[in-house]
Amino acid sequence: MGIPNDIRGSFSRQAFMRTIGASLELVEPGRVHISIPFSPALSQQHGFMHAGVIASIADSASGYAALTLAPANSDVLSVEFKICLLAPAVGSRFVARAHILRAGHRLSFCTAEVSAIDGEQESIIATMLSTMTTKTA
Repeated sequence: MGIPNDIRGSFSRQAFMRTIGASLELVEPGRVHISIPFSPALSQQHGFMHAGVIASIADSASGYAALTLAPANSDVLSVEFKICLLAPAVGSRFVARAHILRAGHRLSFCTAEVSAIDGEQESIIATMLSTMTTKTA
């Protein structure tokens, strides 16, 4: 299934996602995956991918997952999120896989897992629980 043009267009306007090299991998109703390759420029002092980058791709994947179920001409914004960093972000690339737990008229509740991928090895390094608000035009 191709990525809907409204999601692709919105994602392409996110300067931060472009700056860090993130890309959309999957967009389905209620589900979005965003990936990013490892970059030393985005690492912290120990050489792990920075937690802020990991949180950012999980947050964006969650927001776009909510947007897939929102009414046409709506915007979705994060209200809050909690991230649990389960392991250091070590890998050649990282994938945030978000899905909607409950989509409401005003608020949507999302969960995301971020996996580190290194060759054939994949392990979950972070989980996020978030709340998104839908603003209609």
